[in-house]
Amino acid sequence: MATYSTVEVAELVDVSWDTLNRWIREKKFTVPPVKSVGRVKVRLWTPAEVDEVRRYKEQHYQGKGVRKKRRSKRDAPVLEHRTRP
Repeated sequence: MATYSTVEVAELVDVSWDTLNRWIREKKFTVPPVKSVGRVKVRLWTPAEVDEVRRYKEQHYQGKGVRKKRRSKRDAPVLEHRTRP
């Protein structure tokens, strides 16, 4: 079975390494455990785990520098001010 490093997963999913590591830190999806390969510690991702990251990206990520639009005060619901009788 093929396995991928974290850098390879970031490239496959088309996000930066920093973004993928932020998602890992924020526990946005299940993450493979860290394994020691020689003196290097790595995460070895399976294709199923890569697909999970890809699905998360499709549902939540809008791209670098793109933020969700804020509602302007004009779009806010109008609340009527009640006066005391």
